[in-house]
Parts: sequence; C-alpha cells; structure tokens
Amino acid sequence: MKPRSVFDVSQIRNEFDSAGISQKFIPIIWKYVIQNPNCGWDEIPSLPSAAYALLSSKFKACTSAVHSVFNSSDQVTTKLLIQLQNGAFVEAVIMRYDSRLGVYGGEPRPGGIRSTLCVSSQVGCKMGCTFCATGSMGFKNNLSSGEILEQLVHASRFAQIRNIVFMGMGEPLNNYSALVEAVQGMIRYPFQLSFKRITVSTVGIIHAIKKLHNDLPNVNLAVSLHAPVQEIRCKIMPAARAFPLGKLMDTLQEYQKNSQQKIFIEYIMLDGVNDQEEHAHLLGKLLETFEVVVNLIPFNPIGILSQFETSRDEKVTVFQKILRGTYNIRTTVRKQMGQDISGACGQLVVSKSDADSERSPRVVSDIEDLHL
Repeated sequence: MKPRSVFDVSQIRNEFDSAGISQKFIPIIWKYVIQNPNCGWDEIPSLPSAAYALLSSKFKACTSAVHSVFNSSDQVTTKLLIQLQNGAFVEAVIMRYDSRLGVYGGEPRPGGIRSTLCVSSQVGCKMGCTFCATGSMGFKNNLSSGEILEQLVHASRFAQIRNIVFMGMGEPLNNYSALVEAVQGMIRYPFQLSFKRITVSTVGIIHAIKKLHNDLPNVNLAVSLHAPVQEIRCKIMPAARAFPLGKLMDTLQEYQKNSQQKIFIEYIMLDGVNDQEEHAHLLGKLLETFEVVVNLIPFNPIGILSQFETSRDEKVTVFQKILRGTYNIRTTVRKQMGQDISGACGQLVVSKSDADSERSPRVVSDIEDLHL
C-alpha cells in the first residue's frame, strides 16, 4: 500500500488516535515539513517514539512534487504543474496583487503585495463545460485532502499565500469530503488562513450547497452561473440539466438566509451567446432579491477546443453598467491573468512543457479579495 500524505487530515488524525498519540503533534509535524521539505521523519524534534515509527511506516512528507513552473510574461501569474503519487498531473496557479493600488475613501489604500492561490480539487472534471479546457480531459479521479493541501505547501515556497480560491481543475463540491477536510486544515496552524479568505466555486451542486454552510461556515461561495436562463445554461454547461436554474436559485436563497453572506456570481462573457443587453436585464431580474457580487469573466481562448469568441470590451462595459445602474448590483470585471501560460480562468488542462522564467514578479490590483 502506498504511503499517504502527512497532510491527509482525517488519515493522520485516525492513525494517531489508534496509536494513542496526541493530535497536538500534527501541527508541529506540518510546520517542520513546510519549512524543511526534504526532511526525514527522525529529524523532527520532540515527538513521541511511537510517532516516528508510525510516520515512517504509513506517511510521506509530500506525495506530490512540482514538475514544472511557468511564469507569465507580465510576471504576475505563476502556474505550477504538480505530479501526484499516481502519476497524474494537476495545476495550481498563483496570482499576485497589490492592494495599495487605487484609493479607498479618497485616501491611498493601505496594504501591500499579496497572493491568491487557485487550487485544483480533481484530476479532470465531469461537468463538461464547453468553454473550459479542463472539461475536455474528462474525469480521472478525486484528490485527497492531502493532495489539495500539498498545493498550498508547494505554492508557499513561491509566494506568501493570503487567499485561496477553489477554481482550478475539477468541481470542488463533487469531492466534498476532501474539500471540507482540506479547508479545515487550511484554517488551522501552521497555515492559519481565515475562512473569509477562502472561496469555493461550484457549477451549482444543489445537495452539497445545502450542507456547505454548516460544514464550512464563513467560507465564500462562488456560483458559476454563466447564463440567466436554463436553456442557455444547458447549452454551454451540460451539467446544468441536473440542476435546474429555478431549484438552484431557491437553494441559494436558503443558503444566503442561513449564512447571511454575499454570494459571488461568476459569469463568463461569450460573444453572441450570453452577452447581449437582454441577457444583462434577465440576469439583473434573476438576482435582484439577492446580496451578490457579479464577476464578469472575459472568455479565455482554449486553442483548437474553442467554439466561442471573447465578448468585445464595449459589450462587457454595457453589461456591467446595466447590472450596476438599473439593478444596483455590485459588478466587477475579472482581470485577465496568465493567458500566455494557459493559467487563466477556464484554461487549466494538463500540459508538460518545461518553460520557466526567473524574472521578478510584477503586481496588479486585487480582484479576488473583495471587502464584503
């Protein structure tokens, strides 16, 4: 049997409990491994003797490894191609922002450079969204909580990660148990991320949304809506047939009532498909009873797989103005990052190029870390 990742939350807790070893040593082990990635178990000081034997027989410090690193030409995005223990690959993307750009209340914004990590939850995806490269891979397998957390471990060696978005490869709510375990690991020592700085994106898995608030209170929910009517959703998102728009909106209404949190609405702009003024009005009416932030996402080309064109900037601006002006809905336009390394939204699909760059990264203004 292959050893498990020491970051597999439930696995290491269960093994420690069975061996009568206190769980208080787990964060100590995690911190040492993060700081010393190539360490041997016997190098970690002050553990019970039974812990050394257990770690040596059943766990690895990391079951995955960074295969390749790709830096975008503008140096604000870094994509990590990560090889798992089973030989499969996933991608994680680091996006750098500068919170000091712009003004707040008429004064220069406080803060500094920070980084958001986009993590994958599955190898491939079974949702089959026609505008997403990952969907072209089909579904291969779920990641364990350890394989999800290891993406954060690897990324932390390239940047200080402040925010996490589950917007990489896969549908997070279709790997629910591992998602919950991984997030619970992220908020604890030594990672100590805030629930409020973690965003989980979904196409709308209704039964999982219903239990998300209880299991992960204060985590941000982002819904990949992408169309204001069921017919268009089904054309561009085949999985939408299983989650009718009316039932999805009822579920989101209940979620918002229980959580008292704003919901992020992701809306990809596809030329001539869902970007007309009538679509903006339909979307505004659909969302006018909700507290939401709509994030308009310019479509990122996916090579020969592309059957869509990107909406023109003027169309995106008009769409945004309708939502803001007519319906008073907070609406942002996502900054395009990492297109040249296929690291932008919808472009993640396994590729094993060896390109890399060592230039110092530049920074841009944050669009993920909105103050809600």
